[in-house]
Amino acid sequence: MLSNRRFLILTTALAPMLWGTTYLTTTMFLPEDRPLLAATMRALPAGLLLLVVCRQLPSGVWWWKSWVLGMLNIGAFFALLFIAAYRLPGGVAAIVGGIQPLIVALLASRLLHERLTARVVAAGLTGVLGVGLITLQAQARLDAVGVLAALGGTVSMASGIVLSKKWGQPAPPLATTAWQLITGGLSLLVAMIIFEGLPSTLLTPSNIGGFAYLSLVGTAFAYVMWFRGISKLPASTTAFLGLLSPVVAMLLGWAVAGENFTALQMLGIFLVLGSITSAIIARKVKPRVECEVLAEKGS
Repeated sequence: MLSNRRFLILTTALAPMLWGTTYLTTTMFLPEDRPLLAATMRALPAGLLLLVVCRQLPSGVWWWKSWVLGMLNIGAFFALLFIAAYRLPGGVAAIVGGIQPLIVALLASRLLHERLTARVVAAGLTGVLGVGLITLQAQARLDAVGVLAALGGTVSMASGIVLSKKWGQPAPPLATTAWQLITGGLSLLVAMIIFEGLPSTLLTPSNIGGFAYLSLVGTAFAYVMWFRGISKLPASTTAFLGLLSPVVAMLLGWAVAGENFTALQMLGIFLVLGSITSAIIARKVKPRVECEVLAEKGS
């Protein structure tokens, strides 16, 4: 049987793997040029559904904390993610996301007192290189607005991960996920009405199917697993698992959308997986090393 830690890592990894399907789903099934509509329809229905299930509202300071986390992890992140997905083909938008583990590791060392070791930095740089090899070989045009949106989304989510870890969770992941999805979704709804307006045409069955998948599977389920992992794993370990998203996006682009797949992209996949493995092993052996040091001091 799998150990509790391995099972937790595997279930947490499901989230970025599902997020890796966002790019393909957006380009194949969602209405064109409506990033805020896509973001709103992904977040708000999922949050309302989870709230109906858990039937628990925030209390005290968690009203404003949920709003802050909802903006970082959902509102700003989703809006920027879909802008990048609409303006960048395939998994190209994910290349900037490769720096997220380094941003999280730096913030965690300042705010959470997690050690910023050379091994973690090396793993982070390897992850960036791997994601770069995956996406830069796709021979796709890079759009400046799309790249800036991807960078903004990366910084937003990195900040959300660290704050989620620092503030903890006052309720089960089902409830805290619902709060963030609703607050972020309501912010997205206001932004959509102001900047895009309500849809002028009816959604097609394909649109509805795409939104249903992203909301139920890629958001409600994925974020419950993600926030559960954040509450129990080191922040930087969780962030490294996020590198699985561009790997899945690239594989889907190759298998479904017919995008080119090269030997360098395969090398990029191995580098990303090696980066994740190195970061996880580093976190796993750290407590053992500290225990040995304490034992030596006590003898």
